[in-house]
Amino acid sequence: MTTTMKPIIISADDFAQSAGIDNAIIALIEQGRLSATSCMTLSPRWSDAAKLITPEIRQKADIGLHLDFTQYAQTIRHSLPVLIARTLSHSLSTSKIRSAINAQLDSFEHELNTGPDYVDGHQHAHQLPQIRDVLLEVLGTRYKNQLPWIRIANPPVQDGFKARVIKGLGAAQLGKQAQIAGFRYSQHLLGVYAFEGVAEDYKKQLDAWLGMAKMTDGMSALMCHPALVDGPQDNNDPIYSARLNEYSVFNSEQFTQLMQKHQLSLARGQAITQ
Repeated sequence: MTTTMKPIIISADDFAQSAGIDNAIIALIEQGRLSATSCMTLSPRWSDAAKLITPEIRQKADIGLHLDFTQYAQTIRHSLPVLIARTLSHSLSTSKIRSAINAQLDSFEHELNTGPDYVDGHQHAHQLPQIRDVLLEVLGTRYKNQLPWIRIANPPVQDGFKARVIKGLGAAQLGKQAQIAGFRYSQHLLGVYAFEGVAEDYKKQLDAWLGMAKMTDGMSALMCHPALVDGPQDNNDPIYSARLNEYSVFNSEQFTQLMQKHQLSLARGQAITQ
C-alpha cells in the first residue's frame, strides 16, 4: 500500500542578516531540509549574501522577499509596536509605503535578475493594514504575468498569545484580498514560539507543528530561523541561541524521522492549489 505524503513548505527567514544565518540556510537547502528562504534585501550584506543563491540553490528552493519595515528599512522604519499603531490608525504615507516596497523589490531584482518567488514580512509586517493593500497592488503591477505566492501569517491559536496577536493583525484580511487579486497563498503558518528552551524543546515543538500540518486542510508553511555560529557580532541578536537550536534540529536525522512520522514531504510554492 502506497502512503500519500502531504506537502509542506518549510521556509527560513532573515536571509542576509548575518553570515551565520546565510550559511546555515544554504546548507539546509542543499541537504533538502528547507524549500524556501526569504531575503532581507536592504541588509548591508545583501549583495554578498545573494552570491550564495546559485542556480543550483534556486532549483531546490523558492527565494522570497522578507519585507522589512522595522530593521533595515529607510523610507519607513519603526519599532514593531509603533508600526502596528501607525498602520491601525492609517497614518502612514501610502506613497512612502509604495516606495519602500519597490526599493526592496528593486534590490532583490538587481542581485538575482528575477522577481521573488514569494513574499512574506519581517515580523509579519506584510499583512498589517495599509501595507497589505499597497503590497498586493505593487506586486500585481510589477509581476502581473507571474505573481509570487504570499505567505500568510495565520498560526494556530493553540500556539499561544503571540500566535493570536499575529493572526489578528491581518491574516484573514490578507488572505481574502490575495484571493480576489489572483494570488496563491499558504493557508497556515507554523513555527511561532517564544524562542526559548534548548534544542530538545525545539524538537518537541517541531513534532507538534508537523502533526498539525498533517491534520490540517490546505497548505501549511513552517517558518524557521536557523543559524550557524558566526562570531561575536551575533551577540546582539536576541534570538541567537534559538537559531542555533533550530539549526541543530534541522541538521539532524531527527528532522527526517519527524517528516516520515507525520507523512510529510517538502514542497515549494507551486504545490499551492487554491
